[in-house]
Amino acid sequence: MTQRYLCVHAHFYQPPREDPRTGQIPIEPGAAPYPNWNERIYHECYRPNAELNNYERISYDVGPTLFEWLAAEHPDTLAEIVNADRRLVTRFGSGNAMAMPYHHPILPLASYLDKITQVRWGILDFEARFGRKPTGMWLPETAVDDETLIVLADHGIRFTILAPWQARAKHLDVTQPYRVELPQGKSMIVFFYHAPLSGGISFHPPMTINADQFVTENLLPVYQQEGAKRAEAKLILLASDGELYGHHQPLRQYFLERLLTESCRMNQIGVTYPEKWLQDYAVRRTVHIRQRTSWSCHHGVARWSTGCACTPGDSSWKNALRSALNQIAAEIDQVYEDTASKLVEDVWEMRHNYLKVLLGQVSLEAYLRQMAGKSLSVSEHQTLLQLLEAQFERHRMFASCGWFFEDFDRIEPRNAIAYAAHAVRLTELAGGVDLSAFAKQRLKKVVSPTSGLRGDQVFEQYRDTAFLTASY
Repeated sequence: MTQRYLCVHAHFYQPPREDPRTGQIPIEPGAAPYPNWNERIYHECYRPNAELNNYERISYDVGPTLFEWLAAEHPDTLAEIVNADRRLVTRFGSGNAMAMPYHHPILPLASYLDKITQVRWGILDFEARFGRKPTGMWLPETAVDDETLIVLADHGIRFTILAPWQARAKHLDVTQPYRVELPQGKSMIVFFYHAPLSGGISFHPPMTINADQFVTENLLPVYQQEGAKRAEAKLILLASDGELYGHHQPLRQYFLERLLTESCRMNQIGVTYPEKWLQDYAVRRTVHIRQRTSWSCHHGVARWSTGCACTPGDSSWKNALRSALNQIAAEIDQVYEDTASKLVEDVWEMRHNYLKVLLGQVSLEAYLRQMAGKSLSVSEHQTLLQLLEAQFERHRMFASCGWFFEDFDRIEPRNAIAYAAHAVRLTELAGGVDLSAFAKQRLKKVVSPTSGLRGDQVFEQYRDTAFLTASY
């Protein structure tokens, strides 16, 4: 039996690209010859990897917002992605797909209740797509703290994947998963990816030209170096954005196929995935994690909060945007709680499970009647709908991409404010409280260092165009 194993994890995600005023993705000239980036990446990456059956060979997660787009535009490919997991469940009793928090937020920056909502929504979406409960969850930007792991454990998640520098350990053996002990007897298993090789395949294109050469020159030496004195099985996990294979690096879907078939076979390397590994091997090591850390910021999670040197230029707008949206969210939540609590006993549980309605698992009328414990009038029904839609928009505004790049004057942070504007408008319709002046006063401090565009100006563009994100 082989003692060397490889797992390639691919994180597939696209932010919401729809214009919040129309619900449609506008023409994006940079994506030519395709109408938008989703279509271009689909043809360069998502579809080609499905045609090669690569999804069955890797570990992967797919962002719910990307799944939603695929369901509308390319359902056949979506089915192939899902069926890859189902075939493994049938064959081994475990699948290779992982869930993801719904809107790709930086969870350590979110409140406890927001963590629950995002994790719950991500799990509900996963269950609707894959027909099973997830055992693993990918954390956006691998951003983590103990509270995040506790929420995952409370929802039945067994494992996640982190960068090695997120472990608080002098000597970390990345060929083995570790258990993080949490309060009240809870725990979370963490697989740490191999940083040099993961970075190499992501940012050094020559490394992924020839799969056979990659194994002999890069992978085999690692097995000899890592835990060389121990006879136990060794797992090397490579983690990257899934779009690497065909989009970021053209034609690398063929590299991935060759790597996980012939290249590994010729060198007696088994191909596996985290859930299968946990079926076959015990977790014997424990570790603590470094709080509020991530895989794509050298300053913890400052890239999405205070700003840092991870992005060039003046990043002070990030702190202003985070502060403004946090304050707006708090006001929206207060109106939500004050208004909904007159009709529903547990307003937060109503929010946590609202995705069941959006997924079509239960009708809105039945859901609201269940939460209220009685039939509602037309006006009461409308009020709760608007409050829940405001909550959905208010969660959308914290997608990580709003802070990832170097400037405020981009589609991602502008959309974050557009979602805030819609949430404010829906809150006014439901609760009779207009938070527009409050929001604009705080967003006025958000200024692009290049164009001078201000957050309050973006808010004004979208405030009066709010629409319900779903029809029932």
